[in-house]
Amino acid sequence: MTPKGIDPLPIQRWTNKHQNFTHDLVQDASFKLYNPPGDKYRDRYHATTKNFQWLIDHATTHHLKLRAMGSGWSFNKVGVTEGGLIDTASLNFSFPITTKYTSNRYAKNPEDLYFLQCGTIIHELNTRLSAKRPQRSIKASGASNGQTIAGALSTGTHGAAFKVGAIQDFVVGLHVITGANTHIWLERASYPVASQDFVDWLDADLIRDDALFDAMVVSFGSFGFIHGVMIETEPQFLLTEHRVGPMLYDDAFKEAMRTLDFSSLNLPGTGQNGELYHFEILINVHDFQADNLDKGAFVKYMFKKPYEESHTPLQRNNDFTYGDDLLGIISTVLDKLPGSGMIIPGLVKIMFGLAFKPQPPQIGTIREIFNYTKFRGKVASAAMAIDVRDSPKAVDLIVDINKNRPFPGGLSLRYVKGTRATLGFTKFPNTCVLEMDGADGGTARNFFRDVWNRFEQENIPYTLHWGKINFNLNSSRIKKMYGDHAVKSWIDARNQLLDQSALPIFNNEFITNCGLDQVRTIV
Repeated sequence: MTPKGIDPLPIQRWTNKHQNFTHDLVQDASFKLYNPPGDKYRDRYHATTKNFQWLIDHATTHHLKLRAMGSGWSFNKVGVTEGGLIDTASLNFSFPITTKYTSNRYAKNPEDLYFLQCGTIIHELNTRLSAKRPQRSIKASGASNGQTIAGALSTGTHGAAFKVGAIQDFVVGLHVITGANTHIWLERASYPVASQDFVDWLDADLIRDDALFDAMVVSFGSFGFIHGVMIETEPQFLLTEHRVGPMLYDDAFKEAMRTLDFSSLNLPGTGQNGELYHFEILINVHDFQADNLDKGAFVKYMFKKPYEESHTPLQRNNDFTYGDDLLGIISTVLDKLPGSGMIIPGLVKIMFGLAFKPQPPQIGTIREIFNYTKFRGKVASAAMAIDVRDSPKAVDLIVDINKNRPFPGGLSLRYVKGTRATLGFTKFPNTCVLEMDGADGGTARNFFRDVWNRFEQENIPYTLHWGKINFNLNSSRIKKMYGDHAVKSWIDARNQLLDQSALPIFNNEFITNCGLDQVRTIV
């Protein structure tokens, strides 16, 4: 009989949000968690901690593998396992941190900290921070906000905040269930945030260690169950979003891509709406040519300025986004229609024109600009991270590959500050993320394979987004991407932090293929 707060989840097959795959599960191995009733948040939170531990004990007894499912946004099987899934969507407590619970060595102020449970959706978090007085905000966001906080940080969800970084880069503490009788509060020794009173509130074991934190923060569910997350927030701010194009893709444009010095581009709005915060380039690979204004690049960029109480909330009009039913239909047509390569450019031109239309500047908070996209239909997305200095060459290669193998989608380049996470895919100090988004199917996946192979032939270092299409990952590629030392450090941290009996529970085929499931004796 399961404890109160755990319900059986009668599923044996599970399909991800983007409908890229359906996964078979072991019968009676999946569960749904909720915070049991109680008079105090602490009692309810503690009961859920014990329920996580019950699940690990249950999995040990029955030789099961488990994985928290988050919102199911990953395009691959990084977040599933050959056992059961744990639905944590109902675990969404969150609260600000008081002085009592803040380390006296914390570099900032208690109001900068916010604690939330693993199942809290980013959109929900944004809403709660916006309701505070004074309002607060997360520091950066992915393109849309349907992911849970634990799922987003664990796979390296990013946006294009080129001075800030990805989601995991404003996470400063983690409460993790590491065994049937163990759970820890983990933070960096170089950046303490929680007081002993807070650790006692959790009733957890305190570990302060930079290397262990940097390994766990992007670990895609392989280090145990993340129960709680401490993030750093900042005062609410406004973003002014501009969409311009086509812009001339010339030597000056390429130099800006390489250096992140955008002054020569004379972007409209510069000097009027604060500092440049977000920079993104969008390219229709079927209708693109250097030094030709009519076939140039589109640019989306945002300036950041302090929040104004007079601000009228922005209402987005999502007439079309990648993910509508149209893409599922196109995917089927492209895979089954002989000679479909001939019609791809026209289809993409229509999609591109709908999905990215130049428009007047719009002003909104992070919550308003990056809203909650609801996906409908089968979509494909692969994302490669490279050094910004290689971004013009990368565009040339992708456009060239598209001539012989037309891609049913478009290309965007997002610029992101590099991460400290040991296996964070935005690893380059100044990272450019190449996103290839379109209709899923064999046509898209063959294109992705050609791109990856070509980059390797040209010796352009790259990594792949953990949560997007990345079927070429294996042990040798992981070591080439991150280096032997980083891979060893990540594996050692997993062995040190997870109870040894729990290691097989949090294995899955994905990390085995990547060579990250090794068991070592830690002295």
